[in-house]
Amino acid sequence: MTNPSEIEREIEEARERLAGTIDQLLYRSHPKTIVGREVAQVKAYYVDEKTGEPRTDNILKTVGIVAGVVVTLVVIRKITSTD
Repeated sequence: MTNPSEIEREIEEARERLAGTIDQLLYRSHPKTIVGREVAQVKAYYVDEKTGEPRTDNILKTVGIVAGVVVTLVVIRKITSTD
């Protein structure tokens, strides 16, 4: 049978773990933390972390996609405006 001091110690340890978990959740869910994490992800996609050089392949892919969308919108607008 466990004695009351052991139970109190276990309860206190559980409270400390719970407090730590809550602190982590608050930090992770804070808007500034979320924005910082997303900015870091985008930056890592376009800039090589090791060398600091731009990743031209990913930049060119993005430029190609944006250009394709713009051309498609221009063509659709031209087709719908002539009817």
